[in-house]
Formats: sequence, C-alpha cells, structure tokens
Amino acid sequence: MGKKTLVIGASENTERYAAQAIRMLKDYDHEVVALGRKAGIIHEVSIQTLAHTFENVDTVSLYINPKIQIAYYEYVIALNPERVIFNPGTENAKFAQILKEKNIQSENACTLVLLRTDQY
Repeated sequence: MGKKTLVIGASENTERYAAQAIRMLKDYDHEVVALGRKAGIIHEVSIQTLAHTFENVDTVSLYINPKIQIAYYEYVIALNPERVIFNPGTENAKFAQILKEKNIQSENACTLVLLRTDQY
C-alpha cells in the first residue's frame, strides 16, 4: 500500500477534481481517506466531516480555497503529515509558511499530475 493520503474538499460529485484524485490515488494503490463538508461516499471512500481524526496520514491533498483553509490550519498541523499538496487554485503562501515552521513540507502541485508522472 502506498502513501496514506487525506483529500480535503471531497464531495460525491464525480466531476470535481477532488473526486478524480480519490479515484486515481486508489488506482495507484494509495490508501485514501476523505474529508468534506457533507458526509457521503465517493469511489468506495467514506467522506468524513471535520470532527474525524485520521491516523498516520502521509500526505494531505487540498481542494479548498485559501479562505476556507484557515479553519483547517490547526487540524492539518495536528495530523503531522509529511507533506501538504496545494492543488491548483488552493495555493496559500501563509499556510505554506506555517507548515514550514512546523517542519511539514508543502508544494504547489496537482495530485493528478504527480501521480501520472510518477512524482507522487
């Protein structure tokens, strides 16, 4: 099993990039957990709400805009992931700096592209 990844911004809408990332992460044999505003299921992954705490998360893949991210700063830091991926449209220099101060790597990248190009 690959890197355990938490997708934040998940929804049951298969047209959304977060849903596509969940499917592709699973296709590449990564364990996937998901967090969204509404509970549900997408590609056989249960979407949890913010109240849920996940263990041993290697990567957090963000699909929420920078203003919404503010409410997630402490939550993501408490997970102590190896890295946080800011997908296109989610770039946030302030949060990236906070992560750096906590020794958590971050990158502005696309989870889908990283997977397709063996850079994940």
